[in-house]
Amino acid sequence: MVTDHLISLLDREGVSEIVMASSDDSTNDGADQVLTEERGYTRLLTLNRPRQLNALSFPMIMQLLNNLIAYEKDPEVKLLILKGRGRAFCAGGDVAAISRSVTEGHWTSGAQIFWNEFILNYIIATYSKPQVSILNGIVMGGGAGLSIHGRFRVATEKTVFAMPETSLGLFPDIGASYFLSRLPGFFGREYVGLTGARLDGAEMLACGLATHFVPSMKLTLLEETLAKVETSDHFAICAIIDQFSRRVPLKESSAFNGFDVINKCFSKETVEEILSALELETVDAANEWIVVAIRSLKKASPISLKITLRAIREGRVQRVGQCLMKDYRLCCHILRKEASNDFFEGCRAILVDKDRNPKWDPCSLDLVDVKVVDRYFSEVDDACWEDLKLPVRHASKL
Repeated sequence: MVTDHLISLLDREGVSEIVMASSDDSTNDGADQVLTEERGYTRLLTLNRPRQLNALSFPMIMQLLNNLIAYEKDPEVKLLILKGRGRAFCAGGDVAAISRSVTEGHWTSGAQIFWNEFILNYIIATYSKPQVSILNGIVMGGGAGLSIHGRFRVATEKTVFAMPETSLGLFPDIGASYFLSRLPGFFGREYVGLTGARLDGAEMLACGLATHFVPSMKLTLLEETLAKVETSDHFAICAIIDQFSRRVPLKESSAFNGFDVINKCFSKETVEEILSALELETVDAANEWIVVAIRSLKKASPISLKITLRAIREGRVQRVGQCLMKDYRLCCHILRKEASNDFFEGCRAILVDKDRNPKWDPCSLDLVDVKVVDRYFSEVDDACWEDLKLPVRHASKL
């Protein structure tokens, strides 16, 4: 449930009515899943579900909302540092729990989780104080929503980034169509979003997903230095991180080295045309990243690929709030199983039974009806549904 303290804070922000509480988590306020530490004017938040690779649970979402809203109003807080315990920053939202909540209850149970997660993403994207995210490990899905929307993203040699949702019958949500569509060329817009390609820290820095690259052995000293700041000035914070940051070369096998090929292939109008263009590229030069991209596209949910392509391309001309509202609509349609069961089938095959052999329906790209895709982007025809309501904020990315 939403705590009384959080309700009070939300009331002051005018958003208490738009945060949904979940009775399933009434006995767990998430305090042990998000560790907090005060260091002068700095607040250190550590995601603490290492055995689950810090997968984002509903209690974690609510605790982070609680903290961020309180810290933004507190004059004694100048800077936030967000990191994960163990070998992951955050491996994504707890989609298995979402799938289970819908299967055992009602589609609105899953929708509540997405609703609150997207409000959290929006607050991070429009936050008035600098946030430094230490991405020293796995960063996927919901983990990207916690970090990429923030001001500073520090990658290391241990960083692994991906948006693998199309392989789960979902799509890159959490406002990803906003930040992916603003990366150079078609690298983030279509390549990363459609294929779920894994990027290392150097690739994140090269394409702009990371603002800095700091060797992991220097992170402790970086945190200690940041803990001494007495300002929220972004330039001052950036200057500190710059002292520890370094430029790193891309691996020879990096897909970013094939930027021209990516632009050529992923600029095509449809997923089918993108796939055909990639296959033509293998005739002359079978680069490993092209082979992997083709394999990923052929294994992914066909309807998820179609939804993802449209969502990312729409995101080019949308603000972050519009992207999150669009994502909520899409998620609700998916949870209602209106045209496909792919999300639940993907969770079964990848996360539950782990046979990695999902039976997609429709099973091929040519069987995906464009009218069905259109319906996913429309309002949900259900008395229980309403569009995502975002709090009033004062930032340029609204």
